[in-house]
Amino acid sequence: MATVPVRVQESASYRIDEIYRYTRDRWGAQQADRYIVGLFEVFDSIETRATPSRPIPAEFGIEGYFFRYERHFVYWRRLSNGDIGIVTILHERMHQIERFREDFGLGARPAGS
Repeated sequence: MATVPVRVQESASYRIDEIYRYTRDRWGAQQADRYIVGLFEVFDSIETRATPSRPIPAEFGIEGYFFRYERHFVYWRRLSNGDIGIVTILHERMHQIERFREDFGLGARPAGS
Protein backbone atom coordinates (compact mmCIF):
# COMPACT_ATOMS: atom_id res chain seq x y z
CA MET A 1 0.00 0.00 0.00
CA ALA A 2 1.46 3.35 -1.04
CA THR A 3 1.99 5.95 1.64
CA VAL A 4 0.14 9.23 1.23
CA PRO A 5 2.54 12.17 1.53
CA VAL A 6 2.15 14.44 4.54
CA ARG A 7 2.71 18.13 3.80
CA VAL A 8 3.50 20.43 6.71
CA GLN A 9 2.02 23.77 5.74
CA GLU A 10 3.61 27.12 6.61
CA SER A 11 1.70 27.93 9.80
CA ALA A 12 2.24 24.37 11.11
CA SER A 13 5.96 24.61 10.32
CA TYR A 14 6.14 27.85 12.29
CA ARG A 15 4.34 26.19 15.24
CA ILE A 16 6.71 23.20 15.13
CA ASP A 17 9.67 25.60 15.35
CA GLU A 18 8.04 27.33 18.34
CA ILE A 19 7.36 24.01 20.06
CA TYR A 20 10.94 22.88 19.50
CA ARG A 21 12.46 26.11 20.86
CA TYR A 22 10.18 26.21 23.89
CA THR A 23 10.77 22.54 24.74
CA ARG A 24 14.54 22.85 24.22
CA ASP A 25 14.76 25.96 26.39
CA ARG A 26 12.63 24.42 29.12
CA TRP A 27 13.67 20.74 29.14
CA GLY A 28 16.72 20.43 26.88
CA ALA A 29 17.52 19.47 23.29
CA GLN A 30 17.10 15.72 23.85
CA GLN A 31 13.50 16.15 25.05
CA ALA A 32 12.76 18.63 22.24
CA ASP A 33 14.10 16.18 19.65
CA ARG A 34 12.05 13.34 21.16
CA TYR A 35 8.85 15.43 21.12
CA ILE A 36 9.25 16.56 17.51
CA VAL A 37 10.19 13.07 16.28
CA GLY A 38 7.08 11.72 18.03
CA LEU A 39 4.98 14.40 16.39
CA PHE A 40 6.20 13.43 12.92
CA GLU A 41 5.59 9.75 13.72
CA VAL A 42 1.93 10.49 14.44
CA PHE A 43 1.71 12.53 11.21
CA ASP A 44 2.78 9.39 9.36
CA SER A 45 0.06 7.36 11.07
CA ILE A 46 -2.86 9.62 10.04
CA GLU A 47 -3.53 7.76 6.77
CA THR A 48 -3.71 4.33 8.44
CA ARG A 49 -5.98 5.77 11.14
CA ALA A 50 -3.53 4.58 13.79
CA THR A 51 -3.86 8.16 14.99
CA PRO A 52 -7.62 8.62 15.47
CA SER A 53 -8.89 12.01 14.29
CA ARG A 54 -12.16 13.82 14.81
CA PRO A 55 -13.83 16.30 12.44
CA ILE A 56 -13.11 19.97 13.15
CA PRO A 57 -16.18 21.51 14.84
CA ALA A 58 -18.49 23.42 12.48
CA GLU A 59 -17.90 26.72 14.31
CA PHE A 60 -14.34 26.74 13.01
CA GLY A 61 -15.77 27.28 9.54
CA ILE A 62 -13.39 24.91 7.72
CA GLU A 63 -13.41 21.25 6.79
CA GLY A 64 -10.73 19.06 8.26
CA TYR A 65 -9.76 16.94 11.24
CA PHE A 66 -7.83 17.15 14.47
CA PHE A 67 -6.26 14.93 17.06
CA ARG A 68 -4.41 15.40 20.30
CA TYR A 69 -0.70 14.68 20.64
CA GLU A 70 0.38 15.03 24.27
CA ARG A 71 -0.18 18.74 25.06
CA HIS A 72 -1.02 19.85 21.50
CA PHE A 73 -3.88 19.64 19.05
CA VAL A 74 -2.89 18.90 15.45
CA TYR A 75 -5.23 20.18 12.72
CA TRP A 76 -5.07 18.62 9.27
CA ARG A 77 -7.05 18.31 6.07
CA ARG A 78 -7.00 16.36 2.86
CA LEU A 79 -5.41 18.47 0.12
CA SER A 80 -6.87 18.65 -3.40
CA ASN A 81 -4.23 16.20 -4.69
CA GLY A 82 -5.06 13.66 -1.94
CA ASP A 83 -2.05 14.41 0.26
CA ILE A 84 -2.50 15.11 3.97
CA GLY A 85 -1.85 18.73 4.90
CA ILE A 86 -0.86 19.53 8.48
CA VAL A 87 -2.46 22.96 8.87
CA THR A 88 -1.50 24.01 12.38
CA ILE A 89 -0.56 22.72 15.80
CA LEU A 90 -1.90 24.49 18.87
CA HIS A 91 -1.07 24.03 22.54
CA GLU A 92 -3.99 22.92 24.67
CA ARG A 93 -4.01 26.29 26.47
CA MET A 94 -4.27 28.38 23.29
CA HIS A 95 -7.68 29.78 22.39
CA GLN A 96 -8.37 27.21 19.70
CA ILE A 97 -10.89 28.90 17.42
CA GLU A 98 -9.15 32.29 17.14
CA ARG A 99 -5.65 30.82 16.63
CA PHE A 100 -7.00 28.29 14.17
CA ARG A 101 -8.78 30.98 12.15
CA GLU A 102 -5.58 33.08 12.13
CA ASP A 103 -3.54 30.14 10.83
CA PHE A 104 -6.09 29.51 8.08
CA GLY A 105 -6.00 33.19 7.17
CA LEU A 106 -9.67 33.61 8.02
CA GLY A 107 -9.23 36.40 10.57
CA ALA A 108 -11.22 36.80 13.74
CA ARG A 109 -14.99 36.80 13.67
CA PRO A 110 -16.76 39.91 14.93
CA ALA A 111 -18.08 39.66 18.48
CA GLY A 112 -21.52 38.12 18.65
CA SER A 113 -21.32 36.28 15.32
